[in-house]
Amino acid sequence: MKIKQICILGGGGFVGSHLAAQLAKTGVSILIPGRRRFDLRHLDVLPTITTVEADIHEPAQLERLFQGCDAVINLVGILHGSAAEFEQVHAELPAKVIAACRATGVRRLLHMSALGAASDSTSLYQQSKARGEAAVLAASDLHPTVFRPSVIFGPDDRFLNLFAKLLTLTPILPLAGAGARLQPVHINDVARAFTLSLDDPETWGQAYNLCGDTPYTLQELVRLTATARGLKRFILPLGEAASYAMATAMEFMPGPKMMTRDNCRALRSDNLCPEGYPARFGRPASLAANLDYLRNEDSRSIYATYRIHARR
Repeated sequence: MKIKQICILGGGGFVGSHLAAQLAKTGVSILIPGRRRFDLRHLDVLPTITTVEADIHEPAQLERLFQGCDAVINLVGILHGSAAEFEQVHAELPAKVIAACRATGVRRLLHMSALGAASDSTSLYQQSKARGEAAVLAASDLHPTVFRPSVIFGPDDRFLNLFAKLLTLTPILPLAGAGARLQPVHINDVARAFTLSLDDPETWGQAYNLCGDTPYTLQELVRLTATARGLKRFILPLGEAASYAMATAMEFMPGPKMMTRDNCRALRSDNLCPEGYPARFGRPASLAANLDYLRNEDSRSIYATYRIHARR
């Protein structure tokens, strides 16, 4: 099955933008929908990419988007939300994508779930992710492949960059879930796994956990972030009760959410890959050796990355 045309849902986000940059180098045609074309303007420098405004939650619009496509990649996800919002994005949308793929003759579906997705999790986020990936894997006629990345780091991420900003604001940082164990994976390794699997029939029907080479506690990751920024800060680890209380307070603060009670519940379980990064996709990048981007406070530097990919 040779893939020539792809639709990437969520292609304007952190993962989607890096994946689009990698796929564009292969010459494949890529369609990326978004609620506003303005929000996709950073992709205009990449060759072979077309952006369009669409409501991807409308089945008729999904079918229109998928016409002529050989493959669909679904990267859509939210980290914060209500039970209904998680259900709509992580479970209902994959079901709509599957139906639209079948209606338009798409024969390849790649889907991004999350490490720790489980129906018996205490986290609503992880429960809804599990329902979505189960539906995708059950659609064997679409030759599906599911990826479950750990937290993802790299230029323009919303993980270590968030801590970098917080560390510049205060000499003491109270840290909820400080002892949680994570195995962050570099954005380029996530994008490479998607890219290499696209034309690989050995990946059909498979689910892959994607992690970096080294486990860290959240506290260790924040310390590494402070060091990368050249900051000396005191990190105050909070116990489980204090972490939950802090998450509750942050959940109900006005403005963008940084942490919620559901996030706190997810952090109670280790987010690790004992089996390591899948060998068929190469070797993962070292987190400790790839934190230079934290020294650059201008997030617009990612545009330069896209221009390099586009040879502009």
